[in-house]
Amino acid sequence: MYDTILVTLDGTPSDRAIIKHVKQLAKLAHSRLVLLHVADGWAARTYGPDAVSREITEDATYLENVREEFQSSGIPTEAELAYGDPVKEIIKWVEQKGCDLVAMSTHGHRFLADLFLGATATRVQHSISIPVLLLRAK
Repeated sequence: MYDTILVTLDGTPSDRAIIKHVKQLAKLAHSRLVLLHVADGWAARTYGPDAVSREITEDATYLENVREEFQSSGIPTEAELAYGDPVKEIIKWVEQKGCDLVAMSTHGHRFLADLFLGATATRVQHSISIPVLLLRAK
């Protein structure tokens, strides 16, 4: 059913909610995971893949640590780092590479905060045609 699950990570403690949930789902569905983090700091938005910054080094290390966590649980997992606007990069990844499910944690903002912060999850789910699993972080 879910051969490939794209798990978007923002590098904050809210990721733990989706990591825990997807770990169980992937085992049940025998899924392959792709972890995607979009570096969106100044260097990442300006230089893309050529960017060199502390943020990008920390992001790459974080992704590798989470990938190893899934791998050690017996779940085939890849990790990818993208650069720029998170919404655009997630949508681009789905359109170019394809998957069966996108799994994301949400921060649980309310209407006004979503209006000003952009609500990445909401914008992604309305822009793709595959199922999106949204899990509110505690």
